[in-house]
Amino acid sequence: MASTVWKGYITFGLITIPIRLFTAARTERVSFNQIHGVCGSRIKQQTFCPHCDRVVERNELVKGYEAEKNQYVIINDEDIKNVAPTSSDNMEIVEFVKADGIDPIYFDASYFMVPEEAGKKAYHLLLETMRKSGYSAIAKIAMHQREYTVVVRPHADGLLLHTMFYPEEVREVPEFRRDDNVNVKPQEVALAEKLVEGLAADFDPSKYHDEYQGRLMQKIGRASCRERV
Repeated sequence: MASTVWKGYITFGLITIPIRLFTAARTERVSFNQIHGVCGSRIKQQTFCPHCDRVVERNELVKGYEAEKNQYVIINDEDIKNVAPTSSDNMEIVEFVKADGIDPIYFDASYFMVPEEAGKKAYHLLLETMRKSGYSAIAKIAMHQREYTVVVRPHADGLLLHTMFYPEEVREVPEFRRDDNVNVKPQEVALAEKLVEGLAADFDPSKYHDEYQGRLMQKIGRASCRERV
């Protein structure tokens, strides 16, 4: 059974809906441990201080923010705890915006929003209203000692929630820009459109697989069989 990552209420106006959030997607990658090739044991990482020229124990470590090159401001755990937002069980919708007006570049993690039994009717009322109107909701939530701006949008099976990057987290790359000095001829566009139409299809995510991870698991399987022989 999936684990709940947040439990609380989504509110707007006089409507309050009890909900739970479940992780909708996560990256799956084959991971490896570092092994000592001589004896087959897993190695342990050590923290080394080049200034003191010795291994440092964990109880000697503190957090430092690099204010200038090689100049650090030390911040202790209590300082961080005092400014961290307190997790809340309330998610307040602050506005509704047209879904096609949200740039997907701001989307981060995705969650399924599932109603509690007492909130099913209000949940489906919100879901159907958002479907028909074409609006998504922008809300605020505090969880895991961090404040998030999120977008809630209708999906075929219910409401989805996406945490969002803040504008300062979206990188600016000068090279990524429209070049108005490049001229494209109408006949070139027409040819490109024909190529697009030739590859056009309905989106079906089941057609796409991580072939590299599959090949890697086959290699691991064969290596494991060799070791057992």
